Amino acid sequence: MTKPIYILNGPNLNRLGKREPEIYGHTTLAEVEAQCFAAAGDFPIVFRQTNSETQLIEWIHEACDEGSGIIINPAAYTFTSMAIYDALKMFPGPIFELHITNVHSREARYHNSLVSQGATAVIAGLGTNGYRVVLGAMLDLVDSERRFA
Repeated sequence: MTKPIYILNGPNLNRLGKREPEIYGHTTLAEVEAQCFAAAGDFPIVFRQTNSETQLIEWIHEACDEGSGIIINPAAYTFTSMAIYDALKMFPGPIFELHITNVHSREARYHNSLVSQGATAVIAGLGTNGYRVVLGAMLDLVDSERRFA
């Protein structure tokens, strides 16, 4: 049985399409989710969003036991949560950190990602299209690992 890729989204991403559309665009998280399921084809994915740090950590723990890869947009927790970083360190597979905006071209408070220290790769600045890009890269990586295992 193929283990799913977990796509985990942090606080305020449930407001995509409404929250600061001049920065984050008009695409909703429901539309992003539908695009991810379409891009994944038959490969199983788990797509979730929470405003709770605790819930995000619980889902990372679940992925440690049941997932083949994690794509995480931790949003504001990127810069504040040692707990999420510690949880991600337990995951044995690839972890891709994702941001809709280019956090490095924004204010200085967005430049120090705790999550990046444990990530396999970081994708930032592609808007919501970044989800499809990062999912494609994760599918390639997980599929090649599965074939050569």
